[in-house]
Amino acid sequence: MGFIDLMKERARKARKTIVLPETEDIRTYDAAVQILKDDFADLVFVGAEEDIRKMAAGRDLTGIRIVDPKTSDKTAAYIAKLVELRQKKGMTEEEATKILLNNYLYYGVMMVKMGDADGMVSGACHSTADTLRPCLQILKTKPGTKLVSSFFVMCVPDCEFGSEGTFVFSDCGLNQNPTAEELAAIAGSSAESFRTLLGKEPVVAMLSYSSYGSAKHDDVTKVQEATKIAKEAYPDLALDGELQLDAAIVPKVGASKAPGSNVAGKANVLIFPNLDAGNIGYKLVQRLAKAEAYGPVTQGIAAPVNDLSRGCSAEDIVGVVAITAVQCQAN
Repeated sequence: MGFIDLMKERARKARKTIVLPETEDIRTYDAAVQILKDDFADLVFVGAEEDIRKMAAGRDLTGIRIVDPKTSDKTAAYIAKLVELRQKKGMTEEEATKILLNNYLYYGVMMVKMGDADGMVSGACHSTADTLRPCLQILKTKPGTKLVSSFFVMCVPDCEFGSEGTFVFSDCGLNQNPTAEELAAIAGSSAESFRTLLGKEPVVAMLSYSSYGSAKHDDVTKVQEATKIAKEAYPDLALDGELQLDAAIVPKVGASKAPGSNVAGKANVLIFPNLDAGNIGYKLVQRLAKAEAYGPVTQGIAAPVNDLSRGCSAEDIVGVVAITAVQCQAN
């Protein structure tokens, strides 16, 4: 069973409600039709019903709840809550009303905040910043989490490495140049995400161009420090570094470059030292190894809200909704 099929199967066991606020994009409708067919989540569209019906163009939306901010009896409570949450930043009732009636991403996040939905998926026609801004302002970070980060689930065909060819790559989409402390936090969140989604034990490699001090540079020192911090913070986690990529995933190379490591040659969670390395790395694997790449999936937000690539397909949206539903179960 493929990874997304596994996510759909798990999502069906405890159905969750996911908001799709980008009702101005036809890919949202095509994805919704497939989700209805696969029957693994309940969906909410945000927008004027007349506009949504027009965009649907003959597609059957039976089973999808449509919420119009201008007519919903929940809107007044959402406005009051937004003012309460942001009053120290100068939020007024007038401004909150304007935001919630016109910005459906904010409205979707308020639905999650108020318990009227479990999670949200957006980003097909909005930037990552636009998607995450309302999350950080309204939902904030998950208790015990120091920062929000992102990861990709990479499923590599005919691959003997990782967890039967499946890996978590992090952070590949959000934090530009994390400090040692931030890298350690990303490692902890990524391990938790791997366990949540795959149901298996994470084996975490802190990646570098150096293995066990084979090179000297401030960039290497940062990963060494991050490894030390992460080991102290997560003592029960199989985690090691700094490791080169081949030492992290290839048993023979790992035994040679990092003898005695409980991670070398076995890693299934790869923590990249910065966004350049992570973004380049996942795209290389996606394009050259023909891997399926699911993400960027966010981690560390108080409730699951996930970003999409603006170049995503409807099928990509289906996959991210399935992942989000499983995250909601764990949340």
